Amino acid sequence: ALRIGVSCLSWRSVGPCLGPRQRSAALGLALLLGLLLLLAAAVPRRWAAPPRASRRDDRYLARAEELTATDTEDSSLNYGVVVDCGSSGSRVFVYFWPPHNGNPHDLLDIKQMRDRSSRPVVKKIKPGACCPSSAPAPSPPRTDGAGWLTASSSPGISVTAAAPEQATPYLRPLLRFAAAHVPARKHKETPLYILCTAGMRLLPERQQAAILDDLVTNVPLEFDFLFSKSHAEVISGKQEGVYSWIGINFVLGRFDHEDEEDAVVTVALGDQGKSLVRKRTVGILDMGGASLQIAYEVPDSGAISSPLQQEEAAKSLLAEFNLGCDVQHTGHMYRVYVNTFLGFGGNFARQRYEEHVLNQTYVHNRLHSQQTGLSPKMPFLDPCLPVGLEDTVVRGGQTLYMRGRGDWQACAKLLQPLLAGSNGSHASLVETYKAPIDFSNSEFYGFSEFFYCTEDVLRLGGQYSAPTFTSAAQEYCSQRWEVLTQRFRGGLYSAHADQHRLKYQCFKSAWMYQVLHEGFQFPLDYPSLRTAQLVYDREVQWTLGAILYKTRFLPLRDLRQESIRQAHASWPRLSFVYNHFLFFACILVVLLAIVLYLLRLRRIHRRQLRPTQHTLLWLDSVVVPLGQGSVP
Repeated sequence: ALRIGVSCLSWRSVGPCLGPRQRSAALGLALLLGLLLLLAAAVPRRWAAPPRASRRDDRYLARAEELTATDTEDSSLNYGVVVDCGSSGSRVFVYFWPPHNGNPHDLLDIKQMRDRSSRPVVKKIKPGACCPSSAPAPSPPRTDGAGWLTASSSPGISVTAAAPEQATPYLRPLLRFAAAHVPARKHKETPLYILCTAGMRLLPERQQAAILDDLVTNVPLEFDFLFSKSHAEVISGKQEGVYSWIGINFVLGRFDHEDEEDAVVTVALGDQGKSLVRKRTVGILDMGGASLQIAYEVPDSGAISSPLQQEEAAKSLLAEFNLGCDVQHTGHMYRVYVNTFLGFGGNFARQRYEEHVLNQTYVHNRLHSQQTGLSPKMPFLDPCLPVGLEDTVVRGGQTLYMRGRGDWQACAKLLQPLLAGSNGSHASLVETYKAPIDFSNSEFYGFSEFFYCTEDVLRLGGQYSAPTFTSAAQEYCSQRWEVLTQRFRGGLYSAHADQHRLKYQCFKSAWMYQVLHEGFQFPLDYPSLRTAQLVYDREVQWTLGAILYKTRFLPLRDLRQESIRQAHASWPRLSFVYNHFLFFACILVVLLAIVLYLLRLRRIHRRQLRPTQHTLLWLDSVVVPLGQGSVP
């Protein structure tokens, strides 16, 4: 195009400067340039917003990578250590994450570290295991669920209450284990959190403070982890519930708001009437041996309004927090209802039931002069035990002989009064304030006893259906004890099932049903409850939610570095990648300039063509006739 323009501007040019082929070449060149610029604009947009299918493939690939060994040679990885000082022992978990992706709306991609054999980096110790010769403890049993202190639980770090100076030696094997797996060059920047739960809550505050002070003073003397006074604390049951809720929803991808395929919910923000639509989170139900816990998001701020006498209780049971790294961004503001009911776990509920039956039977005997349950020949017929199973209850010198009659419906009816607590020593599951649940747009996961009760014997784990569960539970309870034990020996039940499960399955299934449908008022046709032990084939601990919450501001460091890098980047990257409007404006200017240039060439060509035509006419009228006149 430049060579064509030069020839057109030359005064010696007497012929047409833009022929048909030249015009086609110029227009083709302009179109090619425009297409190249549009393609260059499309590439940054693909970088900034990958397609939905690509995000889904990346998520599946990330889940597969979580099961492989962690690459400790990668210097860009960051690490974090969480010590769970529970009631029956202490465990250490090591996590890692890559640098933040630079999007302030995304959370850190935290995963549990895996060793060279692709096993999770976790270790458990119990009191007495703090000596150097202690061996790694086996995986913890799956019986305590929500983690509350039970009669059979041995104390954890609280065993050092009488000698707080032993707290650091008690945790030393766990910290050495973590230090051996985290690369040495990363120790000084690896945060360490020591979080104590149920066992420590039972101690007086003075003893709690003495143990924590010993850890804060002595742990930094032996280990180079990033550890301060705020990193060691006794967390409440409410905090533990929130951390569990965060961990489950993080693994399920419910904090990834860019994926629009999943169900959404409208969330009210504060009292200003503002709201946003984002991916729906899941609620969790966790029934252990001694306690019951529930946690779920309350999207509507108006739902927390309650009668005046319940207003304070409602505030104490609701947790509002921002998981995002920027407090100005409300995309990760959550309002979660969390409540724990002591005494409502499966094993503890059975103890309360036996005490209730024993007291009622003795009162009935006195009123009617009967001897029911006082001898094996005249046992109390327990509807919550399989047919023919004999059992004995001993309380305070009193003995009650029981024999199962396997009536599931009667058992469920007999358990209903236990939902109200017992003699004021336990909170009422019926009367306690519970934030409203939108059962038409919600989803729940049931863990621990909810899963064992549906899967170990009934083999109904997964999607929960109340009619199917009720039918299977009734059929199991109606069987004779000899038939059930024969099925057990024949391997018809889960490998996790044992004699204790067979014995109390009828009771626990009725108790779970009452808690779910009478206590929490779940509809019988509720379709969105899943019972599970693992999420994506892995056990999710509350410690994952804890480190997500504790490290939520760390992305600010990566965002600051990213902004500095962008400030020193060249202007094409700034314009092409970060300002699409300006980029497309530049494309229009370039195309307009090409069109104006071609129009100017055309006008110049016309001006030059006029003198040439006049010259030709003069030659035709003057020169040619003279030539003709000189011919003889």
